[in-house]
Amino acid sequence: MECERCKEVIGKGEEREHHGQILCEDCYMDLLSPARTCDPWAVHSAQTFAKKSGGSLELTEIQTKILEIVQEAGGLEPGVIVERLQIKPADLERDVAALRHMEKIRGELRQGKKFLIPW
Repeated sequence: MECERCKEVIGKGEEREHHGQILCEDCYMDLLSPARTCDPWAVHSAQTFAKKSGGSLELTEIQTKILEIVQEAGGLEPGVIVERLQIKPADLERDVAALRHMEKIRGELRQGKKFLIPW
């Protein structure tokens, strides 16, 4: 069986149904709990955790790579980052939301296109 959203192969018994679509677990979770980059409570929580942990928050390996790529380039379109890291757009969106909450990365429009830039 194949996920109707991302086209990944789904193991028997692993499929999820949502509004008539057969989905893998990742796509199902993305639809039920989408990433939200603009979330004041998440920003507040990240700042509180940073203060309690001595001013730094631990990043995942992918978040570290995203941050490094964006800092080196001074800003990139999300699609370029997806291609460089060979990750799903939904995974990038979720990691960018976390980095945004930590105030490490933000979005900017350049010539009508969305760019991710360092905070």
